[in-house]
Amino acid sequence: MESKIAAQMYTLRDFTRTPADIAAAMKKVKGIGYDVVQLSALGPIDPKELKKILDCEGLTVCATHTSFDKMKNEPEAVIEEHQLLGCKYAAIGSMPSEYRNPEGFHKFAKDATEVGKQLAKGGLVFGYHNHSFELERFNGRTGLEILYSESDPKYVTAEVDTYWIQHGGGDPAAWIDRLAGRLPLLHLKDMAITNDMKQLMAEVGEGNLNWLAILDASEKAGVIWYIIEQDICQRDPFESLAISLRNLRAMGVH
Repeated sequence: MESKIAAQMYTLRDFTRTPADIAAAMKKVKGIGYDVVQLSALGPIDPKELKKILDCEGLTVCATHTSFDKMKNEPEAVIEEHQLLGCKYAAIGSMPSEYRNPEGFHKFAKDATEVGKQLAKGGLVFGYHNHSFELERFNGRTGLEILYSESDPKYVTAEVDTYWIQHGGGDPAAWIDRLAGRLPLLHLKDMAITNDMKQLMAEVGEGNLNWLAILDASEKAGVIWYIIEQDICQRDPFESLAISLRNLRAMGVH
């Protein structure tokens, strides 16, 4: 059975600064048990060299995080690079800061739709990865509601991040349900709490998120890729990726 689980390379950004680093990190990721990665925050590397490294390790790319400016200004280059990598999904890691205001969410919904249309000409699917600032309310609606209600679902898909939805006071399972059919990519990381009330990013299954509800909603919503990411690890990031993979498989995702 083809794997549905991928490792988000942003987790390993401190280990992927040079081509040699990238090659070593990819080998370790494969050794942990991943067959698929999402590319993000890699150091400078020629796409052809990157493709050789991936092929050598038997890894495929399910998605990327690519800058919104590059998507907007160089769509042909983005399309060419993704086609070389055999990757269909091009997402942005966060909303550019100039859009993070009441008027900006409306404008971003329109701009993202246009970017999505351009990428679709080359067979790519545009995705938006949320943090928690999008759950700020403007006249009764969250920024995330504005973004998804005012953008075209044909051209703007979601990459829900479970931790950040919870961090913003939202319900990850409810948002997954709300975006059913529009959610090919899901970022999985857990939220733990310390005795001094600090929220910590944790490995999947090692914190307090309701994974039964999240995974049930994900299956119903048609999630294609379950992407494990941990921005901040409390231990070696490779070990964190291994723990999350093991726990997620134990929950029935393969």
